[in-house]
Amino acid sequence: MADAVAGTKQGDAQAREGDSSPVPRVAPSAAWGWLFVVGGIVGIVLSGIIMVEKMKLAEDPSYITTCDLNAVVSCGNVMRSVQAAAFGIPNPFIGLVGFGMVALIGAAVAAGGRFAGWFWFGAQAGMTFALLFVHWLFFQAVYVIGALCPYCMGVWAVTIVLFVYVTAFNLRAYGDSGSALIRGWDRGKLLIAVVWIAAIGVAIVARFWSYF
Repeated sequence: MADAVAGTKQGDAQAREGDSSPVPRVAPSAAWGWLFVVGGIVGIVLSGIIMVEKMKLAEDPSYITTCDLNAVVSCGNVMRSVQAAAFGIPNPFIGLVGFGMVALIGAAVAAGGRFAGWFWFGAQAGMTFALLFVHWLFFQAVYVIGALCPYCMGVWAVTIVLFVYVTAFNLRAYGDSGSALIRGWDRGKLLIAVVWIAAIGVAIVARFWSYF
């Protein structure tokens, strides 16, 4: 019996040694998980609305979208642009898939699920791509197309919040625990997200000031 127990412990030790995936110092809280559930659902709803509107435009080019308010606030102008299908598929489809994954991750964390380091690095890479993508869309909408889509702007805001929070977790879990920068990012993550979104709002107002 003792030999069997010893063998089991030795096997466990060898398994741990063979697992090169870094172990997080902390685990995301249930509240963190629920934030991602809510963010994912909001993103799904917004992406779904955009998808429906885009399908209606495809069926009837003269269709007026629900947020075609004036020359600036015009979802139709944005949805008709080539930028609305950046990778050859409608952008809202990417949003539906991406935010669906976000909601699932959040639900798993809220239920007590724990993931290895490689998973969180993958999540960070995914959110970083999403962040860069929505900033490209922001630039295209504001400075190239010259029109705003409120539903799209909602997606931008949700993406920024999710990026800031997943980055805060990864920095706290895998970064230098003694770094003042990491501690500052973690403690001020809500403020960072708010200021970031506000900066985009200021850029939009400055660009379309003559229309207000």
